[in-house]
Amino acid sequence: MKHQLDFEKPIIELQNKLVALREHPEKHSLGISFEEDILLIEKKIAETRRQIFLHLTPWQRVQLARHPKRPYTLDYFARAFTDFQELHGDRLFAEDRAMVGGFAKLGEHHVLVIGTQKGRDTKENILRNFGSAHPEGYRKALRLMKLANKFGLPIITLIDTAGAYPGVAAEERHIAEAIAVNLREMTLLEVPIITAVIGEGGSGGALGIGVADRVLILENAYYSVISPEGCAAILWKDRANAAKAAAALKITAKDLLHLKLVDEVVPEPLGGAQTDYAASAENLKVVLLKHLEEILALPVAERLKKRYDKFRAHGHFLEKAEPLGEMKSTKSAELVAA
Repeated sequence: MKHQLDFEKPIIELQNKLVALREHPEKHSLGISFEEDILLIEKKIAETRRQIFLHLTPWQRVQLARHPKRPYTLDYFARAFTDFQELHGDRLFAEDRAMVGGFAKLGEHHVLVIGTQKGRDTKENILRNFGSAHPEGYRKALRLMKLANKFGLPIITLIDTAGAYPGVAAEERHIAEAIAVNLREMTLLEVPIITAVIGEGGSGGALGIGVADRVLILENAYYSVISPEGCAAILWKDRANAAKAAAALKITAKDLLHLKLVDEVVPEPLGGAQTDYAASAENLKVVLLKHLEEILALPVAERLKKRYDKFRAHGHFLEKAEPLGEMKSTKSAELVAA
């Protein structure tokens, strides 16, 4: 099996046994039936898959989020939406193929959709710059969002990027400024905005199209200020500690929902979104429609206030106060030590 992840090996081994049993020569030459054995292995495969995917570690979910067979933005545009018409160019510098967008329909609603797009093979990855947009990509996204605002169309963005392109060319064309302007302008757009993290949600590259009334995340996606490998390289001076960093960063969908950084987790088929594109797209469509209906019911002023308050509340936390007696004894000990 191509693109096999380490934790999937027990499933693959059982599947190989099943294939061998079905193709056993004795089954055909001697009329021997292995139906009972086949049914037993099929049940074991289903149970093994269930046990593995219900108890994934944060690092394993990161690996799933990066799975090369996982549905990308254009796959969702083709399945969760209809009548997608792509628009191109930022009208300032160039067309960025890592950022795609255009008009579409979600159910009966006319919307504008935008998302970061990765490639399936080397040629397409070069074309899409591995899903890492340049400044012109974010400026194109903003141009399209302002167009949607002009015509009163809700905006839906799909995030799947390791981050904005960090190269010299991007710096020369002011990548930080492009993302910062998007953050500011998206808080002011009067139309509903919904964003969904469908794979990787990396740093400012994700935030550049991620300021929204509702932030959703797929079950096996992640959203983080830095990649686990980058965090491990900084804190432990060794990228081999990526699994430890992934756990410490609290970047999984469940953690983000608990921290109130996302509004809902979109379920995936057992085994990940790559196992069933149609079911994954349908799950996303249902949740998007639910939230869009809720946001459309709000007056514009209330919608803008809620959006602003939502992001202002990020990063707030409370420290548990020490009991008064403990504080006094601690200060006394400090004075004695001095």
